[in-house]
Amino acid sequence: MGDAPEPDDDKPDAEADGGVRAYTVRLELVDEPGELLRTLAPIADNGGNLLSIHHERGNITPRGHIPVEVDIECPPDRFDGIVEALRDAGVNVIQAGEEHYGEEINVILIGHLVETDLSNTLSRIEDEANAVVQDLSLAAPDGTEAVASARARLAVNSGRSTAVITAVRSIGTDKDLTVVEPLVGGEA
Repeated sequence: MGDAPEPDDDKPDAEADGGVRAYTVRLELVDEPGELLRTLAPIADNGGNLLSIHHERGNITPRGHIPVEVDIECPPDRFDGIVEALRDAGVNVIQAGEEHYGEEINVILIGHLVETDLSNTLSRIEDEANAVVQDLSLAAPDGTEAVASARARLAVNSGRSTAVITAVRSIGTDKDLTVVEPLVGGEA
């Protein structure tokens, strides 16, 4: 009488770590049949429960992909495994829970951008610099075969600005592009 029920050793230890919590995972998907379904499998396979999906089909990223926001719930000790499983499945995870890009950098690229494969340049920035191209503005007043300029707004992890700029500079050197870096200065 009055005793608390015995814990069931077969149940997950969710209560011990604070229970189930909601998380938002922001992804970038290729616009192909089956991509969304392929993306959801690692979430379910690793103990995540789907709450909602916001598929931004009309909002294409600079790389031509579709941003998708997925709300899930799971015990906190399973969340990192879900994010890792998504990445292992080849899904581009832009933001996951507490891991997010806390800084933005604007860089300008000048040169034969179209001729040197702008899409490849953007992919290399995302892969090698570990940054996300959030916005791109291209100016080619003399046509796409001439020298053009592009302003790229990059989202980067907090504290990684110097490493990102170094990687972008290296990509620019490889492609014979001039990289105009953000100005850094003190407050007046």
